[in-house]
Amino acid sequence: MSTLPDKATAPEEAAPLQPSPGPRRLHPAWTVAAVAFLALVGAAGFRAAPGVLMVPLQQEFGWSTTVLSAAVSINLVLFGLTAPFAAALMERFGIRAVTATALVLIGMGSALTVLVNQSWQILLTWGLLIGLGTGSMALVFAATIANTWFTKSRGLVIGILTAGSAAGQLVFLPFIAMLAQDPGWRQASLLIAAGALAVVPLVLKFLKNSPSDVGVLPYGAEPQAGPAPGQAPATEDAPRTNAAVRALQVLRRASKVRTFWALVAGFAICGATTNGLIGTHFIPSAHDHGMPETTAAGLLAVVGIFDIVGTIASGWLTDRFNPRVLLAVYYQFRGIGLLVLPLLLNAEVQPSMIVFVVIYGLDWVATVPPTAAICRETFGADGSVVFGWVFAAHQLGAAGAALAAGALRDATGHYTYAWFGAAAMCTIAAVISATIRKAPRSADRKAVQPAG
Repeated sequence: MSTLPDKATAPEEAAPLQPSPGPRRLHPAWTVAAVAFLALVGAAGFRAAPGVLMVPLQQEFGWSTTVLSAAVSINLVLFGLTAPFAAALMERFGIRAVTATALVLIGMGSALTVLVNQSWQILLTWGLLIGLGTGSMALVFAATIANTWFTKSRGLVIGILTAGSAAGQLVFLPFIAMLAQDPGWRQASLLIAAGALAVVPLVLKFLKNSPSDVGVLPYGAEPQAGPAPGQAPATEDAPRTNAAVRALQVLRRASKVRTFWALVAGFAICGATTNGLIGTHFIPSAHDHGMPETTAAGLLAVVGIFDIVGTIASGWLTDRFNPRVLLAVYYQFRGIGLLVLPLLLNAEVQPSMIVFVVIYGLDWVATVPPTAAICRETFGADGSVVFGWVFAAHQLGAAGAALAAGALRDATGHYTYAWFGAAAMCTIAAVISATIRKAPRSADRKAVQPAG
């Protein structure tokens, strides 16, 4: 009996070594990353929708900005609170199953939106179904893919995958805006549903759960005795742990570390100033100044183009520079942009608005790679789930800002105070990020490693 395992396992032990010496063979990690990118594109369709569909829904049903902002807020809250549990579920049931389920939820929520005729129904479709779906496909998905499949170029990979959300906005937004105008917002909702569901077959076929599924090491890992660097010990334990329990256990351990709260505060402001304000209210605000909705949607699409560039560049920079400094710079530049935005809004697109759109696009989610890097650096094997909780703060901040900006608009007739308040918050985030201490890794990890 003792000789059989040696013969049986010898080919398996050799298999992980094959990708390294064969430079012409594409490592399976890149195939997984490509499918993950497409999945994020498909899931991102709804992220472009509320700002475009808000005015047509108001015109047809007479709903207030506050009511529609509440639907977006529910979506953003669930989007955020689902993320850490989704990270644990991916460890428990596999990346592929959770991703496919999430895309189906997004498709169902978008398709059912065409049947709504009362305000509480939009809370269920936009809020509950799409919120749960997009939360399971949140940016924690990018961190999970990078941490599971890569030990080299993780920052770059997270940047590329994060840009998938921007690419989704870029792909869908102009079409959603045109469809919302003619023939109508219902056809735009069906387009979002089709985009999400179209990716499901690719996910089921090509999105493998881990390198061990295909007999390789993570990209960039060196063959060594013991677990590979990209395979976190927590993943091995995850099948024996309830996903919700694991997520809450990680939160309890992380909450004892000051760095966690600094990241939470900064990322909450990040969400407030992106998805919450610009993503939800830029088009209605531009419409208030006489700009056509299709023109404003085109400007947000340009944000999406430069977001791709900025996020990938941020990933590259994160692999080379102090992520704390990068975060401080990103937040401060964003604050300057928001401070001048009320002066730039006009019925026609001026060159100064183009400059704003380019700068804001480069900065849109450039904060993700350095934030994910600090989570991984500080919390080790728990890094992906911790990032899920940090991202939850991002979406809670977005939800609060979306609702508050809508209420301000109804109360004052404009969004000026919302833009100025967001600019001030960005300065606070810059200061918080710059003062995050690089604590001794061993001390921090003791605080968050599972007991036993």
